[in-house]
Amino acid sequence: LGVRGGRGCEGDRREAQRRMSHRSCFLGARTPLEVELMVKQLKDLDREIFRKILKTVVNALEGKDSRDAVRSIAETESLSEERLSHILAGMYTLLQEALRLPPSSLKQEVFKEDLRDIRIPEELISDFASVVFGSRRSVLDAAALQQGNRLPSVEDFRWRVDVAISSSSLTRALQPAILMQLKLSDGNTHRFELPVAKFQELRYNVALILKEINNLEKKSILRIQD
Repeated sequence: LGVRGGRGCEGDRREAQRRMSHRSCFLGARTPLEVELMVKQLKDLDREIFRKILKTVVNALEGKDSRDAVRSIAETESLSEERLSHILAGMYTLLQEALRLPPSSLKQEVFKEDLRDIRIPEELISDFASVVFGSRRSVLDAAALQQGNRLPSVEDFRWRVDVAISSSSLTRALQPAILMQLKLSDGNTHRFELPVAKFQELRYNVALILKEINNLEKKSILRIQD
């Protein structure tokens, strides 16, 4: 009899269950390379060393300078520079992806199951979960908002219809136009003018996007799970 390679029966069973429930891993359809490399390096890693590295990564996610802590781990623990760098990069990527999702959409048990699926050692799963669902979650969320590259939001929107009675261009005379002003959260103000035809195009495209969002929300894979 041949020996079947790969993930094994348990991994195949979980994959089949995932497909039947239309649930995707919080890391996406494809596990990031940093996480894959990290998983390989976690085998036989002392748990105390793991927790030291995890604490360093959490401090980095909170916006603290962790260079001295990384240097200390490299000097005092029996880890090669390559192994340590793979673990640090993988932990950072995994936690960053998990923290992007609110606890209402990523439940703790689902998170743990996803870690099992990518073969995180069972004894380390609770430590990862304590970061994502623990008491410092609010601090991590606040740090992510402060550090993240986010587009400014709209704070104020004003508009009016304007009709040019006289113009150097005969084609624009007596043609209505929509004047818009957007005030953004970064303090910038943008003013622009749209002819009626372009405004109708804008209105149509916004309605189309809202319809697509509504259709996506109906798909079970995107529904918030209790």
